[in-house]
Amino acid sequence: MPSIASTSTRTPIWRADMLHAGVPSRVVVTGQAALDAELPGGGWPLGGLVDLLQPEEGEAPLWPLLLPALAVRQRGGAVLLMGVPQPPYLPALAAAGLLPTQVLWAPDECPWMAEQALRCAGVAAVLAWLPHAREAELRRLHLTAAQRGDVLLFAVRPAQAARGASPAPLRLRLELGEAMPQGLPGQGAAPLLVHIVKRRGPPLAAPLRLPVQPPVLRALLAAGAARQGAGAQVLPFPARWAGRPEGARDVDRLAVAA
Repeated sequence: MPSIASTSTRTPIWRADMLHAGVPSRVVVTGQAALDAELPGGGWPLGGLVDLLQPEEGEAPLWPLLLPALAVRQRGGAVLLMGVPQPPYLPALAAAGLLPTQVLWAPDECPWMAEQALRCAGVAAVLAWLPHAREAELRRLHLTAAQRGDVLLFAVRPAQAARGASPAPLRLRLELGEAMPQGLPGQGAAPLLVHIVKRRGPPLAAPLRLPVQPPVLRALLAAGAARQGAGAQVLPFPARWAGRPEGARDVDRLAVAA
């Protein structure tokens, strides 16, 4: 009788120790190298449901985790935000690269609307809060995304949903970790703990610890921490009126490193 190793060269047999074997090549990088290394294909999969499980009390910071991929997908169409707990703050989304003109906002939870958006060629990504969605509704969303094949689909649900089945081939449980001790530049902020509870591949032994701050902000905080010990000198200079419209602000002092 031929072994699995010998037959795998002729037939597409997937083995549990092969994380990236036989997975779809269409993915979007997450913006986190550590997470990409643990996801089949090396990023968020297109054409399928990604199940994101939030803590039962409070919320984990989702935006730093998802905004890089959403900003990439907006080049191919609109991004639908459905059932967001708070209205999206468009200036912050724009600063992360997600143009307000490419954002659609539906304040209520409606799986049927999300399904119709997935069928629309002008929609490139759907991020939906679905705390009350049934398994049949999730399956319809997953199958609709699979028929498209090029759409990014996230469903945000409470952590207790992990007790039930899900058609999503990728499920992540998120929580906010404890803040690291101060002392080094960029430290002190609580990390985002990402538990990969379902994927194609071997289980992940420990959660990933990802930063919740964007790279630009981390660089600024690190630079500020490096200058704290050196001190700073404030150089005053008189403000100059240049006939700007009312409400404009002039800088009247400049702080530089000593």
